[in-house]
Amino acid sequence: METKVFDAYSQYYDLLYRDKDYDAETSYIDTLIKSFSKNASSILELGSGTGIHACILAQLGYEVIGIDQSQTMLNKAEERKNNLDKPVADKLSFHEGDIRSYKSDNRVGVVISLFHVMSYMQTDADLKKAMQTAKHHLKKDGLFVFDCWYGPGVLHDKPGSRVKKIENEFISVKRESTPEMFPEKDLVDVNFEIKIRNKQTKEETILNEKHTMHYLFTDKLNILLEECGLKMLHAEEWMTKQPLTETSWNACYICKLNS
Repeated sequence: METKVFDAYSQYYDLLYRDKDYDAETSYIDTLIKSFSKNASSILELGSGTGIHACILAQLGYEVIGIDQSQTMLNKAEERKNNLDKPVADKLSFHEGDIRSYKSDNRVGVVISLFHVMSYMQTDADLKKAMQTAKHHLKKDGLFVFDCWYGPGVLHDKPGSRVKKIENEFISVKRESTPEMFPEKDLVDVNFEIKIRNKQTKEETILNEKHTMHYLFTDKLNILLEECGLKMLHAEEWMTKQPLTETSWNACYICKLNS
């Protein structure tokens, strides 16, 4: 998705996903980290959005660096950070950057990429660039943890049209999604029409977006990870800890440097 679409997305992102259980998801990630790397204390989040996961992870004691390509998303993350107690806020930093090209001198115990950010990498080349970013920033025994759309699940239960309505005291949002599949490329274009109504002014804004999602397969990921100097340790269904099956739509992968 282009940066300008991410910028528009940030206007209503938190409202659309306010029913998302960020606490449970962060607890799940914390459990995975402790299961595979007992001493990890620092995290780089690739595609940190408005910073909710990062802020909760900081409250759990991790030092967290968040990277996102949308400045408006980062602005919201900074606002969220500034509302935290100083000892927690001091554990957080947010930076603008493309996860396919971002490089710094920081080395962390864990690199994470959540909420299907890796599925926004539309080509194998882009996936490898993001994986190389993760590898570059990992300490010797570090982990790379990410979730994605799982190919067998997507093909078994193909995405359909949906409508989501949500509101707060300021705005109401109606989002209609219409998917178009491209199985020869393992891609789905999710076309959104979003109607945002300002309750005070009665003004209505209509946005049209296209989110192109790359559904992924374990065998291909193993090949790409190996080409990037990484090794898959474990795969499971996101949040359930169950083995991946053809009914699994969301996969979670835990990887490490290939020593």
